[in-house]
Formats: sequence, C-alpha cells, structure tokens
Amino acid sequence: MARWLYTTVLRLAVPLYLLRLLWRARAEPAYRHALGERLGWYGRSLPGPATTGAVWLHAVSLGETRAAAALVDALRVARPGLRLLLTHGTATGLEAGRALLHAGDVQAWLPYDTPGAVARFMAHFRPQVGVLMETEIWPNLLHTAAAMRVPMVLANARLSDRSGRQGERYAALLRPAAATLALVLAQTDADAQRLRHAGAANVRVCGNLKFDMAPPAELLARGRQWRAAVDRPVLLAAVTRDGEEAALLALWRHLVAAGLPCRPLLVIVPRHPQRFDAVAALVQAAGLRLARRSDWAEAPDHDALQADVWLGDSLGEMPVYYALAQVALLGGSFEPLGGQNLIEAAACGCPLVMGPHTFNFEDAARLSLQAGASMRAPDLPAAVRQGLALLSDETQYLMAARAMGFAAEHRGAAIRMAAEIAALALTPLPAPASSAGVRAASAG
Repeated sequence: MARWLYTTVLRLAVPLYLLRLLWRARAEPAYRHALGERLGWYGRSLPGPATTGAVWLHAVSLGETRAAAALVDALRVARPGLRLLLTHGTATGLEAGRALLHAGDVQAWLPYDTPGAVARFMAHFRPQVGVLMETEIWPNLLHTAAAMRVPMVLANARLSDRSGRQGERYAALLRPAAATLALVLAQTDADAQRLRHAGAANVRVCGNLKFDMAPPAELLARGRQWRAAVDRPVLLAAVTRDGEEAALLALWRHLVAAGLPCRPLLVIVPRHPQRFDAVAALVQAAGLRLARRSDWAEAPDHDALQADVWLGDSLGEMPVYYALAQVALLGGSFEPLGGQNLIEAAACGCPLVMGPHTFNFEDAARLSLQAGASMRAPDLPAAVRQGLALLSDETQYLMAARAMGFAAEHRGAAIRMAAEIAALALTPLPAPASSAGVRAASAG
C-alpha cells in the first residue's frame, strides 16, 4: 500500500518534473538531452552478447560520479573486460561521467521511479549487477530489480542520524526497499548500524570512496601557478550553498572597506552551476570588483589579479581552487545543510574551517579535526575571522601537511568495494523474470 501511494504521487508529479528539466535546461542545455530516457524509453542497447550483462553503476550527480571514478578503476582491475552501464540524474553528473567510459560502455539517464519506466530500463539493459551510490534508495527500481533477479548493491553508503530519524516516518516504504538490497557497503560503523536499523540485511563496512579520489597533478600545478600570480593571501569559500554567499560578501565588504594591511583575495565556488550568475550579481551588488573564471583560459589576466573576488564558475576544477587557496571555508556547513565533501580539500593539502553543520560527513569531519587538518567555527563570522588569521599564520603549513596525511591514511575503500561487487558480478547472469512479468510491471 505504501509503495502504491508513493507511485501514485510520483506519477502525478512526472509532468512537473519534466517541466522543471526544461526550465533548468535554460542554464544547462544537457537537461534537454534524451528526455525520453527519463521515462524509460531507450534507443540503444549495450554492445556485445546480451547474456554477458554489464555492471550498472548509478551516480546521480557530480559528487557521486567523481567518487565513483576510483571504484570504476578498481572494478576494471578486479574484472578485466568489464562493460559499464553508467547512469545519472543531473547534467553535471552526466558531464563528469563521460571521462569514466571505455569502448563498449554505455551512459544514460536513469528514469523516474515509476514502475513502467524502471521496468523498461531493466528490460532494455538487463545488467548483471546494479550499484547505487551513497543514499539512492528507489522503491520501485529496487522492487523491479528483485523481480528480475538483478542483485543490487548500495556502495559508499551513508545514513546520518538526522536522515535516519526522518526515514522512520517513511519506514513502510523504505524498509522493504532496503531489504531487497543484496549488499550494502557502508562508509563507517555508525552508518552500518543505522542502515541495518533501516532494513538492510547484508551490510559491510568498507570505508569512504572519497578518500581514494586522487586530485590530478596538472590541476594542482595550475592552482599553484595561479597562487604565485596572485601574490597575496587567498581565502576560498568552497562549494557554497544559497544564503551563504550573501552573508559572506557582507562580511567581506566590511573587511575590504576597513583596509586590511594585505588585501586578501576571496574565491567563491558555488555548489550548483545554475547559480553562477546569481552569485556574480551578489558580488557586484556588494560593490566588490569581480572576476569570473570563465573569462580567462589558462591564467588569470590583469583585471582578475586586481579583483576583490573571483567566482569559480567552472566545472571539474575544484583541485585548482584548493591548490590556489591557503585556507578554505567549507560550504554547506554554515547553514543546516550538512556540509559538503571535505575530503577533497584534504587530498589537495588545503586546511579547512568548518561551520557547525557537517552531519552529512560526520565521521570524516571528526577524523579531520582529530588529525589537525581542519578547525571548527560556531558560525560564519567566526569562520571568516579564523580563516583570515590562518592566512598570516604559519600554522597553515602544518595543517596542510596534516591534511594530506589524513587523506592518505584512509584510502583503500575502492579496492575493498570492487572485490565485493565483482564477487556478485562474476556469477552467471540470473534468468530474468518472465516476459509476462515484465509486461505486467510495464503496465504499472
């Protein structure tokens, strides 16, 4: 009954979802691409014999796709000749995922979680094993996979205490879905305990894939070159969310007007690309000189070097920004949003100042603080003061070294997860559900 009610609401919302995609496509044209796939209509199939199957990995957005890169590499080692079906839900995830594809792989949108759409998806691709990243629990998708005997894995799984409590309200829907998972590969013991409580049966702790993300050397080198060109302290506001930039700019305008002895450069990198223009308008409304990353090629021009604020309106360059900055403020942690990925900053050797809200990365935040790779501030004004103090304090160099050591110490999750997934994928492809069963599911 719970899944029927969920499905009814979702079906009614599908037209609104499609309209939202077209709205977002004004800023991100990729959302117009292959709209039929969102409803489970696919015009291509996997190459090679259908009985071979493929490893299907769903990484909904940019963060999950980048974390999945290390897992995909490890899977290719664990299972030579791997064919990958890679699906996404966002334009940034789709763009980043192209770099993970080899000859014979396929990339597509994952359809909305209506019974007909997911049945068409599963019948079209018939993967040998499915891998969902982090928190992706889709009741109809998991129900259909179970009916077609496709084992499903939740990899790099996490469930915060807050999300676990919220999930209790929908236990009648989510608990049966979690119970269908063949394997859950959790980040921490605490995540594993909460996931078992949520209904998952076979849960193993493997660590966090984000520790296995190696920042490209060429991007780190570019960031260091920019730092030398700027020749003044740089404070980064990393992966910021709506509301944080306006508050930060109000503080920064006051500091610039006060005439600091050495005027630092503020770099803001918003979490969502569709907000780039809005953040640029906020900078200009604050009366600060703005330079946008999209306005130059490899190196900042003269106007950029004189600016008060840089807007990081590019994709795939977070290592550049972390290498550019001496200190970073962690976006998403100054509002009750749970924080953003702090491990990437550590891997790039960038000290962090975090706000009070890091429940999405609770374990990583605790370990980072223990390692001396980061600091905690009670609010944004305090974080700005701490960040500015670190810019002129040699403690930043010690924190940078500790950050890199912290990131290196916790690597290895990709190899552990790949071994678990390969063990499922190496078994013969299970017989699919009967064609009548598939038709019945499609009719739903």
